[in-house]
Amino acid sequence: MQWKKRGVIWGPKGDSPWARSHAMLPTPVLVDADTIRVYVNCRDAEGRARPTFIEVSAKDPACVLHEAESPLLDLGEPGSFDDSGLTVTSVVDAGSGRTFMYYVGFELLKTVRYRLLTGLAISADGGKTFTRHQETPILERSSAELLFRCGPHVMRDEGVFKMWYIAGSDWEVVQGKPAPVYDLRYQESVDGIHWQQEGRSSLQLTGEDEHGFGRPWVSRSANGGFRLFYSIRRRSLGAYRLGYAESANGIDWIRKDAEMGLDISANGPDSAAIMYSTYVEARGKSYCFYNGNDFGLDGICLAELSHA
Repeated sequence: MQWKKRGVIWGPKGDSPWARSHAMLPTPVLVDADTIRVYVNCRDAEGRARPTFIEVSAKDPACVLHEAESPLLDLGEPGSFDDSGLTVTSVVDAGSGRTFMYYVGFELLKTVRYRLLTGLAISADGGKTFTRHQETPILERSSAELLFRCGPHVMRDEGVFKMWYIAGSDWEVVQGKPAPVYDLRYQESVDGIHWQQEGRSSLQLTGEDEHGFGRPWVSRSANGGFRLFYSIRRRSLGAYRLGYAESANGIDWIRKDAEMGLDISANGPDSAAIMYSTYVEARGKSYCFYNGNDFGLDGICLAELSHA
């Protein structure tokens, strides 16, 4: 794949207490033929994230049409799994007039830096406003996935909800700082609410340099298979790079990272890191919304596919 980078298309102005900086984990949804809604997460002055959204033109996604004026959800109650921040990673049409928003809750800890678990919020107005389904995670910690059950991408496909997510139970020191260790897991749900305590291993870390994957993004390919866009965290770099894989069944992946064709730039907002890639088609064109340096400090970046 060959991509044309369009640069940063949006970032918070910094004048809202809940959105002082960052535009992390862009999550695009095609609303109609004219509009792409991009859910995104902004940080307050203490670094705590909250989800919001912008809407961009499907004809030219660099053109911002609308910005939400408030966060979709606020921090959880003290002591809850999302009291230190929450980030949307997947938004799905669940049928019956409902939209499901899967989000990651940040819980600061003492013996390790944090724990990341997955929550669910539900919308009855097409994804403009959301209410928590419950105050506890729908992916609660388990003995096999103790510290991280997070970063999910969910697809409603063939009558079931399919989830790809990252999970793990360990921390290690990378370039002098504690860093999480996790790989990609997969599982299915009938209703999108109730999930198993352990997923099936779907994509494993390889070599000594990799220690984590970022939020996966899965789409159907023209031949009926699946395409995986994901991020790879490497010890030698201390930062993310993008990866790409293909699968016939959505579970067993063939890595084709070299075919992603989207890497860091010599300078600018993605000169040190590139992560959280997505894939969306609109008006006969294909786009990737992604983040660059410092987990989206400069905002949402856009790239347009020029050659598949």
